[in-house]
Amino acid sequence: MVSPNPIAFLCLSSFLLTLLLCVAEASSSSTNATKIGQGYRLVSIEESPDGGLIGFLQVKKKTSIYGSDIPLLRFYVKHESNDRLRVHITDANKQRWEVPYNLLPREQPPALTQTIGRSRKSKNPISVLEYSGSELLFSYTADPFSFKVKRKSNGETLFDTSSGASDPFSSLVFKDQYLEISTKLPKDASLYGLGENSQPHGIKLYPGDPYTLYTTDISAINLNADLYGSHPVYMDLRNSGGKASAHAVLLLNSNGMDVFYKGTSLTYKVIGGVLDFYFFSGPSPLNVVDQYTQLIGRPAPMPYWAFGFHQCRWGYHNLSVIEEVVDSYKKAQIPLDVIWNDDDHMDGKKDFSLNQANYPRPQLLKFLEKIHSIGMKYIVINDPGIAVNSSYGVYQRGLANDVFIKHDGEPFLAQVWPGAVNFPDFLNPKTVSWWADEIRRFHELVPIDGLWIDMNEVSNFCSGKCTIPQGKQCPTGTGPGWICCLDCKNITSTRWDDPPYKINASGIQAPIGFKTIVTSAVHYNGVLEYDAHSLFGFTESIATHKGLLGIEGKRPFILSRSTFVGSGKYVAHWTGDNQGTWENLRYSISTMLNFGIFGIPMVGSDICGFYPQPTEELCNRWIEVGAFYPFSRDHANYYSPRQELYQWESVAESSRNALGIRYRILPYLYTLNYEAHVSGAPIARPLFFSFPTYTECYGLSTQFLLGSSLMISPVLEQGKTEVKALFPPGSWYSLLDLTSTITSKDGIYVTLDAPLHVVNVHLYQNTILPMQQGGLISKDARKTPFSLVITFPAGASDGEAKGNLFLDEDEQPEMTLGNGYSTYVDFHATVKQGSVKVWSEVQEGKFALDQGWFIESVSVLGLGGNGTLSSLEIDGKPLIAESNVEVSTSEHVHLNGQEEGENKTLMVSLKGLKISIGKNFDLNWKLG
Repeated sequence: MVSPNPIAFLCLSSFLLTLLLCVAEASSSSTNATKIGQGYRLVSIEESPDGGLIGFLQVKKKTSIYGSDIPLLRFYVKHESNDRLRVHITDANKQRWEVPYNLLPREQPPALTQTIGRSRKSKNPISVLEYSGSELLFSYTADPFSFKVKRKSNGETLFDTSSGASDPFSSLVFKDQYLEISTKLPKDASLYGLGENSQPHGIKLYPGDPYTLYTTDISAINLNADLYGSHPVYMDLRNSGGKASAHAVLLLNSNGMDVFYKGTSLTYKVIGGVLDFYFFSGPSPLNVVDQYTQLIGRPAPMPYWAFGFHQCRWGYHNLSVIEEVVDSYKKAQIPLDVIWNDDDHMDGKKDFSLNQANYPRPQLLKFLEKIHSIGMKYIVINDPGIAVNSSYGVYQRGLANDVFIKHDGEPFLAQVWPGAVNFPDFLNPKTVSWWADEIRRFHELVPIDGLWIDMNEVSNFCSGKCTIPQGKQCPTGTGPGWICCLDCKNITSTRWDDPPYKINASGIQAPIGFKTIVTSAVHYNGVLEYDAHSLFGFTESIATHKGLLGIEGKRPFILSRSTFVGSGKYVAHWTGDNQGTWENLRYSISTMLNFGIFGIPMVGSDICGFYPQPTEELCNRWIEVGAFYPFSRDHANYYSPRQELYQWESVAESSRNALGIRYRILPYLYTLNYEAHVSGAPIARPLFFSFPTYTECYGLSTQFLLGSSLMISPVLEQGKTEVKALFPPGSWYSLLDLTSTITSKDGIYVTLDAPLHVVNVHLYQNTILPMQQGGLISKDARKTPFSLVITFPAGASDGEAKGNLFLDEDEQPEMTLGNGYSTYVDFHATVKQGSVKVWSEVQEGKFALDQGWFIESVSVLGLGGNGTLSSLEIDGKPLIAESNVEVSTSEHVHLNGQEEGENKTLMVSLKGLKISIGKNFDLNWKLG
């Protein structure tokens, strides 16, 4: 749904008067560092009972900038695993706000009550300056206190908080509402992460760009501004002498923060909480996300249909419109799995309600019965604001259960689409139960298949303390729905609403309570909105997941706009309100790749753009990218012209081509979903994940991988019919034409033909790709025979390839082996001295056997020789000449040419096979 201020801040009312000053101050603060104080000194350190270290730090010189210094700090250090180190710094005498341990389960440091009073005299004092784990080493300097984290294997410094006279940052600063800490960095380090934002310079962090983390409802068309999610984690990739290593750093803190990256240093400026750092040793990018998601929670398993294509629009005014949309997709022969409703189905835009005039329930149920019978699904939107309405049961039950966030002892009043609203407090256990019950009630009314939770940053059309106006209608029902019509006054009287340090909120140092909940509002157990603001979407995601899971015990599908560290355990994400421009198409790739690093791999952008209006050419090119987003959905604004994929015949053709590929590789995408769930591995990945030593791809943001070996090289510029693509070292084979190959020893750029309806997709060597035959609905595509595409390095006399396949009953809540509803297959292939062998190792084969899945064809790419098969055996038995198996050979065309004297390479294909997926098989042949 549209942001209330789509082109950011053209209507900030009184805030416009200070806009230029704010921008100037923000610019100044990012370039001219002011050192604050002299830091802290270590007064004692000892071993903790759990094997860590506990030390106490005393401020050296108090300053009044941004408030009073906390005089005594406690730091706690522990190697929590072989590859994870934690450094936790807090007030030694008073409990401070932290991300609640029940929301994000993790080890807790020793209680302050166990260590208060021991700061002067240690029971187990130590004198060592280093604390070593298996992979990481922690060391410190006593005065002024600083610490380093090093990689144990080579002594490389990963994090260094020391501040010398020439360094442009302070030593440690720790005040009640201002925390500052910095690290030095080597100038050639490549950093990724710190979102959510739209990054105009691509996926790599760019020195001098602002990185502010504070969940905010401003459109994703705003660059370098704090958007919908808060993810204070970065990955650092380095290459020394051709040897690459990656690590990650998480500052687990939900308060607003600015992060200043200057190329050789990185500085955090945080307005509350604690400094709770986690260091993940890697050393590969995949190792990093594995270690990171092991802490924050593995990504949620998604149902199979979620990897189909989705269609939505704000403005499907009645049931007949979405019926027409579904029929039109079928007539155009464009795949479609899920139809969505924005708030058009609601009664007065109220959550958990149905507009009986435009979406009469009997007809809606008949429609849903029809699409459900063929395997299609239906999802609706839900915003957190609950309409203040005495006749509205959801609101009345919420009041009765005391579930709303409070201000001055009353439910905080805001305005969103239905008018005056209150916001649920998902930190309250009673709210979670009430929310689950409302989901159940609505599901009984309308059997939805998932929920889309939007506006949960939280978005508010008003600012400050508001009341419902007397004697006028609010909203009026005419004009833009996001104009505030409540009677409101700004709140600046508390230090929570007007903190001493102004983060660069919304890109212009907007007040942190601007167009959201006032930050002096109170949650359950007295928690301040000031501290918990960026957790709202995360807590709503947890509650929604619990509610959906409790209805029918099916695997939930939830799409959330606002996210935090750990959200991926519960939800998918889309990148919010983008615009139909070529620039936004390019930004979508970087944002998608970042969310894979954040542990939220099911991600995508609104295809063709949310705001008006894409050109026909742009929509062609966008579906050629969007067909390969992990989450693939076309969505448009109320005010946009219709842009379903069938609206232009040229776009329909591109859609059939691109989505045709997607629906054939659904088994691969779904297996990547399983890998993400068990190891955190992103579905869509930057090329450096597979080629970490190849520095040419470190900043590449115009191509991406699905899994480890399927590369997408789209056209991202207007008027282009070719694309210059980077091919890392090795052999690559076109998925559009398996006989077309590109091979290089050191990596190469190749200009590829890319007419309007073509997207280039290439498969890397040493891979076995399982595919099916596609279809218009994933349920049908899933019933078709399998094929295996096997790739060897071109012309290699010895080579091997691997692949895997996960299959399950996709609506079972758990995605695991051993439950009787799943099968896992490892595929292997070798070529050696003219012999080719392909075989499988099957775990839990019964499920696949019961489904009757079989392999119908095998294509082996990159072979030498003349292609003649002198023998062919399956499971040790010769394949008789009278069988239905067809053998064909084709010579590869090398797009970048072949070295003189190089032998030709071939593809050998076997068709007409019927090899059961659910049993081990062994396929052998000799080449002439």
